[in-house]
Amino acid sequence: EVQLVESGGGLVQAGGSLRLSCAASGFTFDDYAIGWFRQAPGKEREAVSSISSSDGSTHYADSVKGRFTISSDNAKNTVYLQMNSLKPEDTAVYYCAVVISGTIVVPSFVDYWGQGTQVTVSS
Repeated sequence: EVQLVESGGGLVQAGGSLRLSCAASGFTFDDYAIGWFRQAPGKEREAVSSISSSDGSTHYADSVKGRFTISSDNAKNTVYLQMNSLKPEDTAVYYCAVVISGTIVVPSFVDYWGQGTQVTVSS
């Protein structure tokens, strides 16, 4: 059974930093993308960032480019999202997600979800 467990969310002031972690278990797939979506109140869930297992390529939403960095530690089966220069508009529930043999673009493509972790950025 695939499990994705997020941690690292919290409350931070604008301009601050947080690092989210997603610990994955139960994986037997060779080709997948793993990354993050977020959903703010009243808004649709949107893709934030992802990393590919095949070539390590990374993708970012335009709104977070230059501020967020995704990385993975394969020995720990963990993916990280380092979030710097946080803005109030980054406030959302952040979800770890996995797409098998595909890319992380829209929620309907996702095969597995984590439970989510709240990130709140105060102004």
